[in-house]
Amino acid sequence: MFVTIYGRPGCPFCVFAKDLAQRLEAAGAIEGYRYIDMYAEGLTKADLTEKVGQTVHTVPQVFLDATPIGGFSEFDQYVRKQGLLSAAQAH
Repeated sequence: MFVTIYGRPGCPFCVFAKDLAQRLEAAGAIEGYRYIDMYAEGLTKADLTEKVGQTVHTVPQVFLDATPIGGFSEFDQYVRKQGLLSAAQAH
């Protein structure tokens, strides 16, 4: 599975999502990840809304392969539910 994270500078939940993706990659639980800085790429929430298929109000927006799963909370819940990190790695 490949994780794509759309975020913005200064967003603490974007940092949390990126950190979680880094830990997943280091543990071999995912194939890799890409963090997309929306400002640097010139992307807006309207662009994300089109990509996600529903109105986007917050960032980060996380995709597993090409499937949108939501923000950091949904990403974290998915990782925990799937047991992708051991308890020691999860914190």
